[in-house]
Amino acid sequence: MRMPSAPVTTGEASSFDARSGSWVERLLFTNRQWVVLLCALVTLLLGWQATRLQLNASFEKTIPGSHPYIQNFLQYQGELSGLGNAVRIAVEKPQGSIYDAKYLDTLRRLSDEVFLLPGVDRSRMKSLWTPTTRWVGVTEDGLEGGPVIPDGYDGSPARLQQLAANVNRSGEVGQLVARDGGSSVIFVPLLARDAQGQAIDYTQLATRLEDLRGRYEAEGVRLHITGFAKIVGDLIEGVRDVLGFFALAVAIATAMVFWYTRCVRSTTLVVLASLVAVVWQLGLLPLMGQALDPYSILVPFLVFAIGMSHGAQKMNGIMQDVGRGMHRLVAARMTFRRLFLAGLTALLADAVGFAVLLVIDIQVIRELAVAASIGVAALIFTNLILLPIGLSYIGVSPAAAARSLRAEAADAQGQARHPFWALLDRFTARRWATAAVLVAAVLGAAGYATSRHLQIGDLDPGAPELRAASRYNRDVAFMTSHYGAGSDVLAVMVKTPDGQCSQYDTLNKVDALEWQLRQLPGVESTSTLALLNRRMLSGLNEGNPRWYEFLPNQDMLNTVTAGAPRGLYNDACGLLTVYVYLQDHRAETLSRVVAHVEGFAQANDTADTKFLLAAGSAGIEAATNIVVKEAWGLMLLLVYGAVVLLCFITFRSWRAVLVAVLPLVLTSLLAEALMVALGMGVKVATLPVIALGVGIGVDYALYILSVTLAQLRDGKSLSESYYRALLFTGKVVMLTGVTLAIGVVTWVASPIKFQADMGLLLAFMFLWNMLGALVLVPALAHFLLKPQAQRTEVPAAISNPLSLRPTP
Repeated sequence: MRMPSAPVTTGEASSFDARSGSWVERLLFTNRQWVVLLCALVTLLLGWQATRLQLNASFEKTIPGSHPYIQNFLQYQGELSGLGNAVRIAVEKPQGSIYDAKYLDTLRRLSDEVFLLPGVDRSRMKSLWTPTTRWVGVTEDGLEGGPVIPDGYDGSPARLQQLAANVNRSGEVGQLVARDGGSSVIFVPLLARDAQGQAIDYTQLATRLEDLRGRYEAEGVRLHITGFAKIVGDLIEGVRDVLGFFALAVAIATAMVFWYTRCVRSTTLVVLASLVAVVWQLGLLPLMGQALDPYSILVPFLVFAIGMSHGAQKMNGIMQDVGRGMHRLVAARMTFRRLFLAGLTALLADAVGFAVLLVIDIQVIRELAVAASIGVAALIFTNLILLPIGLSYIGVSPAAAARSLRAEAADAQGQARHPFWALLDRFTARRWATAAVLVAAVLGAAGYATSRHLQIGDLDPGAPELRAASRYNRDVAFMTSHYGAGSDVLAVMVKTPDGQCSQYDTLNKVDALEWQLRQLPGVESTSTLALLNRRMLSGLNEGNPRWYEFLPNQDMLNTVTAGAPRGLYNDACGLLTVYVYLQDHRAETLSRVVAHVEGFAQANDTADTKFLLAAGSAGIEAATNIVVKEAWGLMLLLVYGAVVLLCFITFRSWRAVLVAVLPLVLTSLLAEALMVALGMGVKVATLPVIALGVGIGVDYALYILSVTLAQLRDGKSLSESYYRALLFTGKVVMLTGVTLAIGVVTWVASPIKFQADMGLLLAFMFLWNMLGALVLVPALAHFLLKPQAQRTEVPAAISNPLSLRPTP
């Protein structure tokens, strides 16, 4: 209901009609002591719960469980040899070859220790010392085979020579043994849960691996460790730095708000209210059975950033009303009445930006969305309700209140406007508005053209979440350069009826697929039962390369299959595995290989033989890329659709919706272009940022536009309306935009690369959304909003925030 605009003649709260305002306002402010007490109790309870929050990760949560590739992998996971979550430990001998008694003894002891680590799939673990590492060869007695470590091994030169011969006949050179013979790998598949049924503690596992590295490197070898568990361990180790940057961002935000207000009490309350929301969020997660993982570690800062933005608006409104002579309680109620709708709409837009991430079929992103939505829900209580009530008790310093009205007082006295506000106000005039819209259109077109080159997935080798010079990525580079079979493995499953995996027609197709894959750029090598048959046929003919063929001899195929390693086919002989070892897992490489296999399957699948994608680390990542690509467009459509709907419900004007949303579109396009320029792909770690940028970015436009529309509704010109909006909310919009951008840009110094990337993207989006609200909103309003039109199109719920006065 519209309040009268009579001026306040007294600073006492007794002259204020306590029955005015909505029932929500009356309920909250007449029971404000109970609200404060309830929030304090909830904070204590959830603060205690937050101490139980664990930081961990799960391999299964990072994969799209319902994608056909993953469904195929999960269906046959028990019959595949270590093609899921695994760690590879390369044990390097710095001088000489691995065929050394001391080196092999060190390898044996390390292999035994790794075997006993919790969560290791011991039946599928593989090293030179495991009995599953076998050789098959042709001798004068025919086909023979056995473990690569010969029976009766004693470290003598003769046994070492026999070991070297066995390794060469095992087909493990380039896979388990380096091509230069200077290192060998311990392959460690991991289970989802340990023997006690508990999920793997990646922090503990990574710590144990680092302990092994330290102890065994002291014996003269070098260890290079890769795999999901090690990545997570390194990310969790870097969380200490993340917490340090979070503390720095809080300090910067506090200092900037105090610099603006010069009021200790209000600044402290704004920061505390935002931190309380973070405490509530972190406390609710363990109650819901969730942990915080490295990919959602930045969510608490986003919640704090949103809280600071809304809190600063509430504080500014109360400060200005106190400066006009209102009692602090009256000022708090007036600010609540003016800004609650805009703040609630903005927070709902934020929540939508998080909630649309639920459409992505990757559990870690869905948990991020839930955690962030909980934080935004907490902000509704802490920043829209608790903060005004808190300020109604402590108020603001008189000097700060007077300072907040200097520009307004100067304008009332006819003095010249501040040069910066006068500059921004020029964008309401046709000349400047036209220029701003044209520049925005050019930038949008350039951003769109550049964003067309945005790729899905990783664009760099190794772990892009970490710095290129990190220990992990150096270990990946060692694996890639010394092994033909790197850690990036894509496996194609070939399903046949049980007992028929060695049929000539099936293996001939496998042989054809293998040859074609070897010709593709990015493919290092392959391994299949068909390739083993070629090698055995050549060996049976004194190694003559002319016999390196795949012959239609079923008896020969059956004989070779009987002695082949079980990793190439399952016990029932109903599933073959085509191992494709890639140079890297970049999006381009994965797309090329997957497209070729899908085309081959479409042309060669029969009723009995099916070529199925995909297993292995690269196969799982290919499925993840496909899901992310499909969700990208849908996510943006949903988040923009929801923001448009919320804005229309708030403003009831399609013109106002366009004014609010178009700056967001420009920021999204430029952010995608920035990702291209920085060499970033759309993946699990970066996918949420654009959606969050839209949800958070609309906050600025909502606050500026709500005040502008209210002034237009009173019949003021666009210039006067926008200038009043600048005095009332514009200064805080600029303050929060710059403050939050400075806070997150410090992340570029983080050892975790994806945090540094997120810092750049968020800083860019904070600044551009701020500029959009301050420059594009008035420019677009010049063409779309008119005072006469607003009298009929803006609902009465949006009343003049500068003329609201309590009834004396």
